[in-house]
Amino acid sequence: MLSVHSDQYFMQQALKEAAKAEEAGEVPVGAVVVCKKQIIARAYNQTELLRDVTAHAEMLALTAASSYLGSKYLHHCELFVTLEPCVMCAGALRWSQIGRIVYGASDDKGGFMRYGKELLHPKSKVEFGIMHDECAAVMKNFFKEKR
Repeated sequence: MLSVHSDQYFMQQALKEAAKAEEAGEVPVGAVVVCKKQIIARAYNQTELLRDVTAHAEMLALTAASSYLGSKYLHHCELFVTLEPCVMCAGALRWSQIGRIVYGASDDKGGFMRYGKELLHPKSKVEFGIMHDECAAVMKNFFKEKR
């Protein structure tokens, strides 16, 4: 049984958000923001629903977390997201000064690491590969169905 404070547990919660996105016909990316080992925000891609190209899971989760904390800075927070953030999301993560970013699957075409970790705030820590296979399978299956 997973500890409710483990990276795997929080990534499982992000995967549950990704499933909501898939059910809604969105690209299945999910995110949770954790502060002091508690989930304070959950989100999934809603670009189709909101007709907003910026409505990525990360962006919506950051907005919800900032609202919850009453602060634009998320120094003591961690973002768990199923897919490597894009450059737009990396910029928002930089400005939020988030403490840690954990992503599951890499995005070789659109992910921020194509340009380097320098896009993030210098104090933000990055980890990847948590539940990589599960996160990657969600994306592969979604696009396989679309083609």
